[in-house]
Amino acid sequence: MTVGIICEYNPFHNGHVYHINKIKELYPNCLIVLVMSGNFTQRGEVSLIDKWKKTDIALNYVDLVVELPFVFAVQSADIFGKGAIDLLKYLNVDVLVFGSECDDIERLKKLAYIQESEDYNLKVKQYLNKGLNYPTSMSLALNDLCGDTVTSSNDLLGLSYIKNVKNSSIKCVSIKRTNDFLCENVSGVISSGSSIRKLLREGKDVCKYVPNISYENLDSVLFLDDFFDLLKFKIISEDISRYQTVDEGIQNRVKKVIYECHNTSELIDKVKSKRYTQNRIRRMLIHILTGFTKKEAKCLTSINYIRVLGFNEKGRIYLNKIKKELEIPIITNFEKGNDCLNLELRVSSVYNLKNKNESLIEYKNKPIIH
Repeated sequence: MTVGIICEYNPFHNGHVYHINKIKELYPNCLIVLVMSGNFTQRGEVSLIDKWKKTDIALNYVDLVVELPFVFAVQSADIFGKGAIDLLKYLNVDVLVFGSECDDIERLKKLAYIQESEDYNLKVKQYLNKGLNYPTSMSLALNDLCGDTVTSSNDLLGLSYIKNVKNSSIKCVSIKRTNDFLCENVSGVISSGSSIRKLLREGKDVCKYVPNISYENLDSVLFLDDFFDLLKFKIISEDISRYQTVDEGIQNRVKKVIYECHNTSELIDKVKSKRYTQNRIRRMLIHILTGFTKKEAKCLTSINYIRVLGFNEKGRIYLNKIKKELEIPIITNFEKGNDCLNLELRVSSVYNLKNKNESLIEYKNKPIIH
């Protein structure tokens, strides 16, 4: 049995340990494969620690870690979900286990299938035309059509996963989340990633909420604010309309308010509106920071390699077993000439401008072996 997890691990915390232990209870002796975001994440955050450290930590608990390319990792839920699920399909994973606030897989399946209807698309468009953001429009459209909806982060991602595993052999299984992902109130020993990042921003101790192996790597962390000077320079000096998710209408507002801002939080507060959520704005800022263009997003729409970040002996045996059957290559060394990998090199180089571990040159790194 091969079980997949789609993750960001920003940071790896006790809730993730709980998730993995539950998987091992459900599927004893299974092989666990991670599809993991790299140095930037779906919610428009900079990874606190680099992807190689995250891989090293994760391999204390799982067997194989592969990278979700940046072109999918820092996008809306549907694009993020498609890239991650496609990787799991290529890797012949049997089951995807994801955290869920509602923990009702049949309910999520029902809502996911409604999302594929023309009536749903029409209603979403109508709400967007009223100036509402996409998550709100989606929620209202579902409620109109079936009297039900979801609004929590992991359930929304779950809908994307379920839609993308359709017509494949992958089975979706949910595990009940023990807390709200966006909750910033800390209690017990399991806390959300959001609350842990908030504590770290405030210089507070988080040892209670992360395993020791993770805590040891959080002595020096990065936030989007660390890149604000570069981001401000790019906004002031460039035509930002060419970057992904910089839609017509928002670019002028960003250009106007940037002179008044001293950090990304101020910029986000001045730009956010009924139409633009904070997550959407943060993703947009990451796209500007890394120079990720609309042209690149339009051209790079499919997974064409599997980049291995790390594995243990069990993972190595599995890769050797399936590699001859795979439709796309497994990459363990950086290969120039692939547009998606070239983008990875660029965005990691931006990340490493502030990363104190300057030895992490993208094309020199090899998979971490446990």
